[in-house]
Amino acid sequence: MSAPSPLVAIVGRPNVGKSALFNRMTRSRRALVERLAGTTRDRQYGWCRWGRRRFRVVDTGGLEGPDDFPGAPFADPIREQVELALDEADRREASANVHELHALGLGEPILISAYHGEGTGDLLDDVVERLPEPGAAEESERAQPIRIAIVGRPNVGKSSLANAILGEERTIVSDIPGTTRDAIDSPFAFEGHEMVLVDTAGIRRRGKIGRGVERHSVQQAERAIARADVVFLLIEPSEPTAAQDMHIASRIVEFGKGMVLVVNKWDLAEPGTERGAYAREIDGRYRFAPWAPVHFTSALTGQGIPDLLQLAVHVDEVRRRRVQTSELNRVLQRAFVQHPPRSVGRRRLKLLYVTQAEVQPPTFVFFVNDPELLHFAYRRYLENRIRDAFGFEGAAIRLRFRARGAEDAAIEAAEGVEAPA
Repeated sequence: MSAPSPLVAIVGRPNVGKSALFNRMTRSRRALVERLAGTTRDRQYGWCRWGRRRFRVVDTGGLEGPDDFPGAPFADPIREQVELALDEADRREASANVHELHALGLGEPILISAYHGEGTGDLLDDVVERLPEPGAAEESERAQPIRIAIVGRPNVGKSSLANAILGEERTIVSDIPGTTRDAIDSPFAFEGHEMVLVDTAGIRRRGKIGRGVERHSVQQAERAIARADVVFLLIEPSEPTAAQDMHIASRIVEFGKGMVLVVNKWDLAEPGTERGAYAREIDGRYRFAPWAPVHFTSALTGQGIPDLLQLAVHVDEVRRRRVQTSELNRVLQRAFVQHPPRSVGRRRLKLLYVTQAEVQPPTFVFFVNDPELLHFAYRRYLENRIRDAFGFEGAAIRLRFRARGAEDAAIEAAEGVEAPA
């Protein structure tokens, strides 16, 4: 196994600009930046590329005495997260007063403004000089990792599941809802697959979302869904069909992502609860996404976690699947013959040609005589026929309907498909 990429940790007292520097180095806005000290609580990972070097960066919560830290229940876990990041890092960088740094004998301090970008180039030059020699993994251009986002309502066990998957306490776990604020990126490997796990803040109903940090946290969770390949939607065993869960699921479908409905805390389910009946109850409510598999896990015991990650790999592969044009047309022409669409007045929808235009998500373009003749129920029928013939378990797919024009006929001729006139 090749050596992991170097890791640089950003540590310091609360509210000195660590998250702003993290965002500048990773060219992102993933870490929350607020004037409120203590906004960052967990370790936040990202990638920085400078010159020919590529390395990981970790943002941490502020180091402060427990008695002085606002919100005492989190003080000890935050210090623990910072110490873990320092243990992992290849170099230590401290934020403090310039004169204090001179007194420490650590060399010439580098003055920067993370917000304006001033001095950050000098900092990165210095960081790169101190990194270990690049390994084979860093020098080669690897395929993008599978991004998995864990989402759900507050306090359903997202951080506990994330820590169980990663095999370490990388995010803070508390009974207090709202502990997680950032969307935390954590790279890891599973059975030869590079992955990034994203733990997110709980998504409340819109009327329950407060201003400031909480609103930013929910926005971060939605961005995490948008950037993900596969989304684990966590469901509480005692409340499997909550309206808010279905709202989150509908957002995942709108983004066109892979989705697994994860019943977490299954060890706390009522004795005698039968999985099959429970899964059917969920399927009955999530009719808009019957393709999403239901999986049972326990973060406490580790039950179902390896199978869950294998399912994530499968769903990611399904999202990249491409169907042959000739086979796709054969299946859908047969579907039109077996169950013709209803007439609208004297007119009826006619299928001329269909092709798969994209993957991630799989997107199918139907060329028809008039898209206005398509009924919603018939759209669902066509999607079901595609799924019956080609699978796509766990993956949202998109259907587009267009009137066939001259340029479309040229595309068909180039692909060697004869579409009916």
